[in-house]
Amino acid sequence: MTRMLQCISPIDGSVYAERPVLAPEAARAAVARARAAQKAWAARPLDERVALVMAGVKRLGEINDEVTVELAWMMGRPVRYGGEFRGVEERSTYMASIAAEGLADIALEDSDEYRRFIRREPHGVLFVIAPWNYPYMTAINSVVPGLIAGNSVILKHATQTLLVGERMAQCFHEAGVPEDVFQNVFLDHETTEALLGEGQFDFVNFTGSVAAGARLERAAAGTFTPMGLELGGKDPGYVMEDADLDAAVATLMDAAMYNAGQCCCGIERIYVHESLFDRFVEGAVAFARAYKLGNPLDSATTLGPMANRRFADLVRRQIADAVAAGAVAHVETFPEDDGGTYLTPQVLTNVTHDMEVMREESFGPVVGIMPVKDDEEALALMNDSPYGLTASLWTSDPDRAERLGARIETGTVFMNRADYLDPGLCWTGCKNTGRGGSLSILGYHNLTRPKSYHLKKVTK
Repeated sequence: MTRMLQCISPIDGSVYAERPVLAPEAARAAVARARAAQKAWAARPLDERVALVMAGVKRLGEINDEVTVELAWMMGRPVRYGGEFRGVEERSTYMASIAAEGLADIALEDSDEYRRFIRREPHGVLFVIAPWNYPYMTAINSVVPGLIAGNSVILKHATQTLLVGERMAQCFHEAGVPEDVFQNVFLDHETTEALLGEGQFDFVNFTGSVAAGARLERAAAGTFTPMGLELGGKDPGYVMEDADLDAAVATLMDAAMYNAGQCCCGIERIYVHESLFDRFVEGAVAFARAYKLGNPLDSATTLGPMANRRFADLVRRQIADAVAAGAVAHVETFPEDDGGTYLTPQVLTNVTHDMEVMREESFGPVVGIMPVKDDEEALALMNDSPYGLTASLWTSDPDRAERLGARIETGTVFMNRADYLDPGLCWTGCKNTGRGGSLSILGYHNLTRPKSYHLKKVTK
């Protein structure tokens, strides 16, 4: 019997979509088609590849209204926020604009005797395993520059957002990208791991949990397949005594609660200078209480359900454990909180790093807030984490932020903003957050391999 993948909607628990998984031989055939098509794709002029890829992005924008509703059904984001196309377009447009620079030869010498240079060559078949929380934007980070660089791309999307890869492939094919060059596939874990173990792919880009990343690495062990991994996060915010308090409250709380807290670089813990602590907490609690929890298809809803019951259960357990250990929960349970996917946003104080909610990823609408005496105490707490994706610093002094940023174990340092992916900067992390990097010039370098040319023009 063919196994079916099912997307269970967080709105009402119904089966919103289902698709059959590919049998192992069919999956291998898909990879073989991608490999056979890649050389001809890479041989096309760069401008032609860019034009076709950007036409696919444009086509995706044309169906954004439909996609926005699908996202609400699949993972719960309110329709009032309009989907993800603005971010998709921003990232794609930027990566297209720097493609010539990012893929240009590195020239060392072109004399009467020698021509020496380094060329960027596509890996070949790129395997993208994308997550459900920002299903279009996270996928586009690899799909667009991967295709522009001359790779063929096979996309496997999360079951929770089952239709996303299908939509992307539809739009790119309608725009003229060859069907074998960009394929969406439905795979189970066993077939995925088998393909990795056989070395079927030339590069793998995965966004997801630490446990899943470790499982992929084990599956590919011994094949030397390079991987880009964006895994867990527990991103901190630090509000210094000279910060714009109102801006800090609004930005950090939005970064903690937007998308029901299901953001890779969402703020999960906040440290506030003791002189501002009480006022910050007061503002944070008011911010959380102002959310309208409800059906994401309702335009009045500002906070939708979490994508899956088990994600909400984890957050509820972390909150309950923290309160049992002495934390104070400031937000009363909303009437719309059903004990399932619909979850009250929560602000916790009197928290410590002995509590899981301050140490391990929550990925939900909860944030713990602690007072600190100075930069040194804040730095120690920010670095007291197995993860390192972003940190958000709030101060009027950019030199202070830069000095402190140099000592923070993280991939990105923000000052006076949070929860944003700048396509001109490398999106990367350290520690258990993963390895590699996407977007920026370095994103092209990760999606290609260097090839050196040492051409001697004379023989005597």
